This record gives sequence, structure tokens and C-alpha cells, in this order.
Amino acid sequence: METAGEGPGPGAGRPGATGVALTAIGTGAYVVDGRGTIVAVNAAAERLLGRPAAALVGADAHDLLHRSAHGETVPTSQCRMRPAFLAGRPAQNDHDWFEKGDGTLLAIAWSITPYDTGADDTSALVLFHPREAAAEAPGTATSPEGAPDELERLALLAETTTQLTSTLSVDEALHRLVTLVLPRLADWAVIDLISERDEVWRTKVVHFEDGVPVSRRDLEGPMAPVPAESPMPLSRALRGASSTIAGPDTYQGAPDSGIAVEQRKLFEATGMHSAAIAPIRGLRDVLGALTLGRSEQPDAFTTADLTLLEDITRRAGLALDNARLYQRQRKVAETMQRYLLPQLPRVPGLETTSRYLPAPDASHVGGDWYDAFPLGDGDTALVIGDVSGHDLDAAAGMAQLRNVLRSYAWSFRHEPPGRVVERVDRAVLRITDVSMATLVLAVLGTDEEGRWTLSWTNAGHPPPLLVTREGVAGYLTGGGGMLLGTGTGTDRPRADGSTVLPPGSTLVLYTDGLIEAPSHPIDEGLERLRRHAAVLAHRPVEVFADERLRRARPADNDDDVALLVVRVGARPERG
Repeated sequence: METAGEGPGPGAGRPGATGVALTAIGTGAYVVDGRGTIVAVNAAAERLLGRPAAALVGADAHDLLHRSAHGETVPTSQCRMRPAFLAGRPAQNDHDWFEKGDGTLLAIAWSITPYDTGADDTSALVLFHPREAAAEAPGTATSPEGAPDELERLALLAETTTQLTSTLSVDEALHRLVTLVLPRLADWAVIDLISERDEVWRTKVVHFEDGVPVSRRDLEGPMAPVPAESPMPLSRALRGASSTIAGPDTYQGAPDSGIAVEQRKLFEATGMHSAAIAPIRGLRDVLGALTLGRSEQPDAFTTADLTLLEDITRRAGLALDNARLYQRQRKVAETMQRYLLPQLPRVPGLETTSRYLPAPDASHVGGDWYDAFPLGDGDTALVIGDVSGHDLDAAAGMAQLRNVLRSYAWSFRHEPPGRVVERVDRAVLRITDVSMATLVLAVLGTDEEGRWTLSWTNAGHPPPLLVTREGVAGYLTGGGGMLLGTGTGTDRPRADGSTVLPPGSTLVLYTDGLIEAPSHPIDEGLERLRRHAAVLAHRPVEVFADERLRRARPADNDDDVALLVVRVGARPERG
């Protein structure tokens, strides 16, 4: 079927979400990557093949298993799986042979389907079972199509598990759910969700037309409340009752609720002649309902279809529950983060602005922050920092570190920034929950000649950038030291850097989300940032900050970004 692999795949045959999906499958199952190498197997496959996972994972599936009826090796050109594997489409066969670990042949029926493991290449899921078992299975003696149908059902459930559990976005989970069921099971998919305020919203009404899912926006939107006693199918499903089959006649009588009115409208607008409706249950509450409808497919749903539908909605409920929980946590973290980011002080002779952008991927909430506050005697403290982690704990740690730093910077304002950060580093280990963090603490003031001066210390953070009015941009690389929270070197003095800021120059403090990306080295990000900043030297600080984010932030950035921009001008003389 496939070309030879290059060694074992990840894990011991059951990695990550793939392993969870395979474990739930009752028949033999394995997953191959784009090269045809086995990357995961389940216990049933090990038992049927008489081979341990260690002997299967990393091997080429075709070379290891596929044989003719006489035990001969099957050329890849004659492999029945290969066309479907290469085309990325489902296929099945009930007349094939695998070689077991002891050299004997196992007569099998198999089904193959595309399978998303989260890797870059296209993977496939292969399900198989002995043909003798297929003949003995209930309902298959008179229907040779029964066994492959069961394999397709298991393949769909496995794909549903891995697809829905691999995202923490509610919208993405709903999109994947629709594409899983259409057009395999129905012509229409309708998803009604119950919000945390017990409001019902018809979130998805999707029809498969010419191989493309098309949304009917006119049928989506808010719904009436769930009636407490209504016996109608959707109302029962939204209360968590059992799944039901419905048709146009179900809603032809006098409506007993607003939901019944919308259901009649749905059947009339879609032309569905048969619908299967099942509740979507979370761990504690009913989250909504999934309706599958047939308008072009001639067969009506039967009670046998409800079992598969309930298996799908059970998996959908767990995925939506997890996604909602994560998004609630993310919202709390972002609210905390934005609340703690300060209003910038107004200082004569300075123009200041700031930006904070959460990560583009909803799975990341970080501990990035900036700060600026007066220290007295005309000095202003400037801070940029990043607490390790991407969760609510990181945002909470950021709040702790920010408060400690503010307190120490004020209490020891006559000491250089390096001494202040030494005290902060010792405090981090004892009185906060911060594991590790980076930051730059800078003090902006004037010297006896009235020039703007900057002194700073850098605890493992990307260096500040200084751009002159003439467009000469360079990094302030002095004052470097270890990041906070390592527990090493806390008794060693931290270095300080200092420089005079030319009139009209712009100081840029930023976090690593502005320069780092998985596909590019950090030096490339620093150089890109420097060039773009030089080009923007004459732009107003608000435009400077916006353009900096737009031009310098890598397209594949997956982190949040904090940015603090300060431009110095002529300072009024003290009265």
C-alpha cells in the first residue's frame, strides 16, 4: 500500500488524542502517516495480529501485513487500499488477508478513511476484523454490506473523537462536527445551543450543495425559551430527553411553543422529509441539540440511526464542554491582564503609547505586560515583562510580579535599576507563585544639562530598541543579566546600562511575541523589527505603534504581545 517508513512514530503505539480514539474502538485499528508508516495501534489490533505494538509502530503497514490468499507479498500496484490512501478518500473491502506474527494468514474485512492526527501530512485510519467474525455478527449473515457499514460507523466515531478533542474553540468544534456528518449521514445539519444564560440560539443550519457546505443564515439566530412540558422532539432534546425521529407532519399541528413554530419553518424551508434529533449533553448540563435532516437522500431515518447519532453527540458534548470551560478561563485571564495594564502617566516632554494584543490562537493566554509610573524628582519608571506560561496562572503571576516591582521601584527609587531587580528576584522566589520571568526595568530622567537620560537593567528580556529622529535604529544591549526565578546568582550584582537619548528619539520596549516565530530565527525577527522601526521614525507615536505591530509581528506568531513606545522631546525648564 505505502512506502517504507523511517522508524517508530511518536509514543508507544497510542500517542495523544489518536490513542484515546483507538482505545475506544472495539475492532482492530491502526493509523498510518503519509508515508504509510504505522504510528498508532489499539489493543484489539495487537491481539488479532499476534504482534505487540512495538513490532507494529514504525513499520510499513503494507510490507508488514498485506498478503495474497496464498501468503505471497502483494505488490503495491495491486494493493486494494492504495488508491483510496493516495486519494484521501474512504474505501472498504471484505476479502483480504493480513499476515500474523506467527506467519499464518488472517482473513479480514477492512475499512480505510482519512484521519486527522494534527500532523502536517495526511494520515489514514484502518479498521479490520476477521471475516469469520463478520459472518457470525448479528444481521450480517443475510447482508454482506453489514460488516463494512459497521466499520464505517466505527471509523466515523474515531474520527469524531480526534477531530473534536483536538480543538478548544467552540466555533471550530461546531464546524468540524458539521463536516463530519455531512454528507455522510444527512443532507442538513442543524445545531441549537443553550447559552450560559439559558438562551437558545440556532447556531448552525448547513446544507451540502455540490460538495460544499452552505449555511442558511436566514434560518439561524435566537430561539424561544425551552418549554418545560412540551412533548415535541426538539424541546425534549433541549431538556436532555432521549433522541427522536421527526418529520414535517410532527410540527403540522397547533404549535405549543415558539420552538415548535421555528421547527415548522425549518422543515418547510429545507424540504427535509426525515430528521433525527439528539441532545448534546455536557458533564453537568444540556448544551444543545443536533438535528440531522434528509431532503435529497431518499431513506428516512430509523431508530437504528439514533444509536450512532447519540454516540456522535456524546463526543460533541464533551468537546464543547471543554471548549467552553477553556474560553471562560481565557476570558477571565484576558480581563485580568487588561485590567492590570496601567494608564500611562503624562510627563512633560514625553509622548507615550502602549499596545497589548492577545495571541491569535485561542489556546494561548500569556503573562506579557508593560508598566510606566512616576518615581518623583522628574524620573519615570518604564517596565516591560513576560511571565512564563500561557494560562490563567501566567496572568495571575504577572499581577504579582508587577505589584512587587512597583513597590520595590518606589521604595528604592534612589538605587540603580539593577539593585531594584536584585531585590525583586529574591522576592519572586519567596512571596510569589512566579516560576520564571523576564523583564526590563528602565528609569527615564534628565541630567544636569537638561538632557534626557535612560538607565536600565535587563533580566533575560529582548533588548530595548532606540530609534533616532534621523532613522538610525539600534538595540540597547548593555545591562544584561539572568532572567528572574532561576534561584541562581541572586546575590550577584546585576549590571546597569545607561545612555543619553537624543531629542526626538523613540524608545521601544516589547515582548518576544513581536519578534519570535516557530519558522524564523530570533535574529531575523530582531532585524525585521529594527528596519521597520527606522522607517517609522518620523511618524506620530500612535501610528508608529500600530504600524510596528502590523509590519513586524510574524505572520505565524502564536504568542501575545505587549508594546511600550516613548518619544522624547524638548523638556520644559523647571520653574
